[in-house]
Amino acid sequence: MKVVILAGGFGTRLSEETDVRPKPLVEIGGRPILWHVMKIYAEHGLNDFIICCGYKGSSIKSYFANYLLESSNVVFNFKSNSTAYLSSSDIDWKVTLVDTGLETMTGGRLRRVGEFIDGDTFCLTYGDGVSNVDIRALVAFHASHGKAATVTAVPSPGRFGILDIENNQSVSRFHEKPDNEMGWINGGFFVLNRKVLQYVDGDRSIWERQPLERLAADGELRAFRHTGFWRPMDTLRDKRELEDLWASGKAPWKTWP
Repeated sequence: MKVVILAGGFGTRLSEETDVRPKPLVEIGGRPILWHVMKIYAEHGLNDFIICCGYKGSSIKSYFANYLLESSNVVFNFKSNSTAYLSSSDIDWKVTLVDTGLETMTGGRLRRVGEFIDGDTFCLTYGDGVSNVDIRALVAFHASHGKAATVTAVPSPGRFGILDIENNQSVSRFHEKPDNEMGWINGGFFVLNRKVLQYVDGDRSIWERQPLERLAADGELRAFRHTGFWRPMDTLRDKRELEDLWASGKAPWKTWP
């Protein structure tokens, strides 16, 4: 199953870091947060990724192009013009990097990588948020209800859009960033059927607006409730909190050995 990761935004609320690098490459514990997100999926057996690049996308390409070089001991033989790596890679991922445009919105980025998604079901998430969500249970939940889309719902900290969830876990309404309203919010970590691409009109389509709103109105959106750890890295404060958790040796999203 493919895992699509949105990694093309400007990250303006973290401009202290994103003036020089894309937000997915901002480091937590010496590794880009994008690496942490990918490790979460890989721990659950999903290691075939499609990265939707945009702002400073060339930096993301360079990171993966140089990954083995920078993480291994290496011998350069200039006489024979050869390179030998003395240690094997610590990852077994397949990573497809796609330039989805500088100004393209989140829904448009998903639509642009549609040709690279094989199979009827795939995962989608953001390149700047970590969680200890049980990916296997999430995928099984999606398969059980037969609808087009599953969103991981997490308790609202009071600054995000709200999901109205019925007793059968059906999402009856999706509304972004209401004033003074609490509830469950979009935590990313989606599981989707290919037909959701039909809900995206073009590059200006914002995934969190019309596509999700229409899926909810059509009864095609279900919620997987996650009450464990979930944290986006939107601000410098968020980054520092994640750094502190990692430094403590007890980062809740680190489910791998």
